[in-house]
Amino acid sequence: MTIKFARRVASEILKRGESSIRMNPSGLEDAKKAMTREDVRTLVKNGGIYAIKAKHNQSANSKLLKIRRSKGRGRGQGRRKGTLKARRGELWIKKVRSQRLLLLRLKIMGKLDNAKYNKYYMLIKGNSFSDKASLVLHLREGGVKISDEELKNIKDFMKAQYK
Repeated sequence: MTIKFARRVASEILKRGESSIRMNPSGLEDAKKAMTREDVRTLVKNGGIYAIKAKHNQSANSKLLKIRRSKGRGRGQGRRKGTLKARRGELWIKKVRSQRLLLLRLKIMGKLDNAKYNKYYMLIKGNSFSDKASLVLHLREGGVKISDEELKNIKDFMKAQYK
């Protein structure tokens, strides 16, 4: 047949792309004569047809970069793409989760109905409150009656939840 056929079949056998298949000049005539898959398999076995080595990503550069970054290189203002708060990330998540848990406990206790719960939930999502204290203050101004003892119980529950 043709060399194209031998290359295509060899790529299927070696499980590599056609562009990575190479043929020895001495086995070129045999590759042209190859009619079946079995013929191509014997050529692969004899070394008449072979695949070049697969390229892999060099991890040496990333390792060097990691070492340099640990020393403080490449962390200047020119490399930064966000505010300090955005680069830390976890602070917002921690704040929002604690506020949502407080809101949920108040709903379970019967202090909030669904409408108020949804309203304050969306305000929390919109980052309206800087911390739990400002949320409680806002809730009290909104007409929700929360005693200090109930807040203490919720705080104890939260501590037990995360320990």
